[in-house]
Amino acid sequence: MPPRFVWRNVSEKNDGANRDATKRSARERLQLERERQKTRDKRRRTLVVSAAVVGVLGLAAVVGLIAANAGSGSKSDKAGPVVAPSGATGKDALAIQTGKGEAKSQLTVWEDFRCPACKSFETNYKDTIHELEAKGLLKTDYHIVTLIDGNMGGTGSLKAANAAACAQDAGKFTAYHDVLFQNQPQETDDAYGKNAKLLELATQVDGLDTPAFRSCVEDGTHNSWVGKSQDAFKAGKFRGTPTVLLDGKDIFADQADPLTPQKLKAKVEAAAGAGAGASGGAAKGTGKGSASASPSASSSAKSKAAGGSGGSGTSRAGSQGAGEG
Repeated sequence: MPPRFVWRNVSEKNDGANRDATKRSARERLQLERERQKTRDKRRRTLVVSAAVVGVLGLAAVVGLIAANAGSGSKSDKAGPVVAPSGATGKDALAIQTGKGEAKSQLTVWEDFRCPACKSFETNYKDTIHELEAKGLLKTDYHIVTLIDGNMGGTGSLKAANAAACAQDAGKFTAYHDVLFQNQPQETDDAYGKNAKLLELATQVDGLDTPAFRSCVEDGTHNSWVGKSQDAFKAGKFRGTPTVLLDGKDIFADQADPLTPQKLKAKVEAAAGAGAGASGGAAKGTGKGSASASPSASSSAKSKAAGGSGGSGTSRAGSQGAGEG
């Protein structure tokens, strides 16, 4: 009997040890499987994140490439030497000036033929500008840029600017400039990217639709010049188009009290009156004033300047333009 009890105790101990070993083994296998699962999950998350990062970088690269191409235009559009239009003035001959070179006040306009805000400016201020130019009181330097091409894609800004420069060569800039804004397509419509449209609009300006003008438009004669004007616009760090400066000061700087057409006219006329008064006073002070330097003679000369050249055709005086901002 005693040996039987001893055997049973040993057997029970062995059974308990085996069960404990089995439990430990199961726990260890479970722990090992959990660690493996964590490793797999970590690897999967790493792959997902890596793929996402690569995707984002790839998308950024594509967007950057599209933006760069849209902003700069194709190489063929801007290839060739920089050919300034006839009578271009200002720094690097990047401005087309209208009005009379000796005018007391100077307006500097940065604009894009595809820009809706530029059309709004031209619609509201055009008649006042033309009137002041015709009176010899104001000269305007136009800097034409390609901002919308860069923002929306297309080549309408560039080709319309080149066509306007071609019109300047023909002495028809002001009239064609106004026609382009009057017929401006929707901002998203790159209609001005087609030379045929630009040539069609030229028929609305007497004497502009000539073989020379057509050749200039189709060859993109002034494309590089337009590109240089856009570079100057970026270098000037202007806020957008239109940027309009009167004697170097932004007329829209004070949004609460902008320089309206009526205020622009009053300011330019006041500047002209002050200039005439100062000139007359200087002549009187010398004691050698001739008739042409007297106040009455100055008024007569101003009247002659106002009436001697109707309209607002392009000036080819070649005077210095305003600074680039």
